[in-house]
Amino acid sequence: MNKRVILMILDSLGVGALPDSEKYGDVGVNTLNNIAKNVDRFEIPNLIKMGIGNLEGITHVPSSDDVIGAYGRSMEVSNGKDTTMGHWEIAGLNISEPFNTYPDGFPEEIIKPFEEKTGRKVVCNAPASGTVVIDEFGKHHMETGDLIVYTSADSVFQIAAHEEIVPIDELYKYCEIAREMLMGKHQVARVIARPFVGTPGNFTRTSNRHDYSLKPFDKTVLDQLKEAGKDVIAVGKIVDIFDGEGITESVHTKSNMDGVDKTLEYMKADNHGLIFSNLVDFDAMFGHRRNIEGYRDAIEEFDKRLPEIQAAMKPGDILMLAADHGNDPSYTGTDHTREYIPMLVFGDAIKAGTDLGTRKSFADIAATIAEVLEIDAPKNGESFFGIMKKEG
Repeated sequence: MNKRVILMILDSLGVGALPDSEKYGDVGVNTLNNIAKNVDRFEIPNLIKMGIGNLEGITHVPSSDDVIGAYGRSMEVSNGKDTTMGHWEIAGLNISEPFNTYPDGFPEEIIKPFEEKTGRKVVCNAPASGTVVIDEFGKHHMETGDLIVYTSADSVFQIAAHEEIVPIDELYKYCEIAREMLMGKHQVARVIARPFVGTPGNFTRTSNRHDYSLKPFDKTVLDQLKEAGKDVIAVGKIVDIFDGEGITESVHTKSNMDGVDKTLEYMKADNHGLIFSNLVDFDAMFGHRRNIEGYRDAIEEFDKRLPEIQAAMKPGDILMLAADHGNDPSYTGTDHTREYIPMLVFGDAIKAGTDLGTRKSFADIAATIAEVLEIDAPKNGESFFGIMKKEG
């Protein structure tokens, strides 16, 4: 029997403030619970069957007495609350030094040489919401060709440009220039191309986003799987987050539902190892935009696809649902929130109704994947496979 793990990251679906969340400016945050508390309808019967309402700290989603798999939540060891850090820890790395952030914008020693190397001026250069920034600077950009550079609470250097003013390949070249510059003293986790289209007052971002990440500083469980001859299939922005390291095959996606479709295609194909998917719309479209109802709708939309995902599982397959950080749409600002992540596990080898409790590190996911797929354990994390596997 070829064992597989299908790991789907519901990007930013946190389940409660971590004990140190106040240090990050996050008080009383709980992405899932606060969505449920602030809407008059929240229909997620399939996630409830997987135990999401049974998690500690979730008081506004019904619990189930008949959970079909294992459920728990996990703390984050790494110092931060960004995408790269969350995914890297899930893959077995713990990051003690936070990545550089630029709450006052990037200094002249970065911006001036970037302008010289690209031949274009920069506007904005401040933390901003991606949709607000194109509304505010899009017209100026179209008239002048100046690049819209902005950041956030994350360690990111983002470049927004209209596809008719700066062709995609050119925007990607500018991102590569920035990626080479933003190392060492001014190292950031990601440089992100943020193309958009439309007319002033009517701009929309396109699916041609591309992330230029740092390479992981050490081997992850992805590298270990690849070296052991297993498939490591990346769906969505996973390949960008790991800069291709440890990946054997990848595909980008246009939306959450496209991500589900692509995941299903791989599940139905002949492969063995890990299918690692990221559904980014929860975060990008609704968390950062503080859109509670939109986030609720996206979770409901995913919930309706869960039976299809479960039906596509082959004997020996294990489905794991998790997140990488929080992004509470009921909270102030537009940034990620430091939270526990859910861990929901289902498969024919998983004991129904298993409470995994609160895990000490996201890296426990990597250790569990390693045990399931029978490779050496990563440096960090403690497997919970023994707790949840059926006897015999």
